[in-house]
Amino acid sequence: MASRISTMKLLSLLLSSFVIVQIALAGDPDILSDFLVPNQNNVDGSFFTYTGMRVLVNQSTFPANFTILKASMVEFPALNGQSVSYAVLQYPASSLNPPHTHPRAAELLFLVDGSLEVGFVDTTNKLFTQSLQAGDMFIFPKGLVHYQYNADPNNPAIAISSFGSANAGTVSLPKTLFATNIDDTILAKSFKTDVSTIQALKAGLAS
Repeated sequence: MASRISTMKLLSLLLSSFVIVQIALAGDPDILSDFLVPNQNNVDGSFFTYTGMRVLVNQSTFPANFTILKASMVEFPALNGQSVSYAVLQYPASSLNPPHTHPRAAELLFLVDGSLEVGFVDTTNKLFTQSLQAGDMFIFPKGLVHYQYNADPNNPAIAISSFGSANAGTVSLPKTLFATNIDDTILAKSFKTDVSTIQALKAGLAS
């Protein structure tokens, strides 16, 4: 009898662990069909094709500012329910992708050309940094603040990022904090500075 109870407890623990692992791994909700088609009855291969990246092939000049070209469910509706999205990031010399987070997915970055200084901060406020060269990959864990910086003053860089969500979302820290009408006094107290400094930061982002 005691052996049977121990076996039942073991099975219960194993089942509980399995449920916890599944919750931890959960990303976009599973769908109950092969794919999702919004407001369309007749679907062909064009629905599953995204041509928005063709501009990169025909691009004759590199962008003057940091540029992101996305393929999420917003731009590419066939990704809805597929738990994947994509972005091409172009960094002119000395440009920055400012600190930000993706609340719904991790980001796996592949550096195609150039070099990048990258980093993220975990929930214990520990900073992890790395210098990347062309051919390197780097993972930014889900929801953590991270950045990329092209420190090369002469050469651009280009990277490709994949996400484990059709809509990973982006929360830019500078814009979220200083371009959303949070009260100046609240920000000044949070950053232990004065209101005039906060107003100067807001003015800089507005310009």
